[in-house]
Amino acid sequence: MTLDTITTPVESFYTTYHVPINILVIILVAILLRLILHVVIDRVVRRIVNGAKKKQDAEDTQALLNSPLAAVRIVQRTRTLGSVLSNVVSAVIITIAVLMVVYEIAPGITGAFSLITAAIGAGLGFGAQNIVKDVLNGLSIVAEDQLGVGDIVDLGPATGVVESVGIRTTQIRDVNGTVWFVRNGEILRVGNMSLGWSRVIIDLAVPYDADVDAVQERMLAVAVELASNPKWQALILEKPQIWGIESISGDAIVIRLVVKTRAGAKDDVARELRARLKSALDAMDVKLPTLNSVILTGFEGAASVKGARPPRTSPNPIANTADPKPPRGRKS
Repeated sequence: MTLDTITTPVESFYTTYHVPINILVIILVAILLRLILHVVIDRVVRRIVNGAKKKQDAEDTQALLNSPLAAVRIVQRTRTLGSVLSNVVSAVIITIAVLMVVYEIAPGITGAFSLITAAIGAGLGFGAQNIVKDVLNGLSIVAEDQLGVGDIVDLGPATGVVESVGIRTTQIRDVNGTVWFVRNGEILRVGNMSLGWSRVIIDLAVPYDADVDAVQERMLAVAVELASNPKWQALILEKPQIWGIESISGDAIVIRLVVKTRAGAKDDVARELRARLKSALDAMDVKLPTLNSVILTGFEGAASVKGARPPRTSPNPIANTADPKPPRGRKS
């Protein structure tokens, strides 16, 4: 048996079935290349994340919440970039593979491409402009570190925890567990609640004839006691402050208490502080008035440090006004 007796049938078989063979090879190479690049990206991401954990002596990502902000952002940004790079690699490889398969099926189609390029370009210019906008805006959001995987964000259409950032959409899960897919091109502003620190703002309405000085002193004492508690000490960054009287009406006086907390801990601290304030006021025999108007809310509350705006109406005598906008479906 000579070499020709072996190669001749192989060449004849390839000549007959060269198109499906080439297509199969292209698909296999594309799959293999995609897997290799994804493995490389995943290894780089894991190495950076593990390095940040090791440097801060943390076993998991949640433990990094007690570490400096830079360590947390390194982990979040690395995972976000890894997700985006994986999506980009998949899109590029699939596009190239499809074009190569089309060329194998119809080799002369490349000549036709030159004739229909103008039509395709015009169609893409109108039809795919949103896709291009989504991709470019998504890359800008990641590059500028506006958000990362694990951040609590308010994107306008939805509020929740960022689960993934793709080249076209950002996926977030709200407080009810609903997953929202927000197109990157539709994100006009990003409210990130996980950067650095948050602030609990509690406006407490007391009767007009109450001893304001005594109430303020007691409110501050309760907040300081909470801040010194070992369970809450790690979540509160600075000594609580009384910002004073926010508004006066014929029925009540509104006193503002603020506490600076770690990012993501604001709601837990606010709930515990409200419960303690309620118990403290009961011990002082201070009856909270039933009001038709109280509490500065949202950005008005934040801007009213210098009395910039009048209070909004609300039936609650104790309220947390730190949230500019509560998540969808969340009871405030």
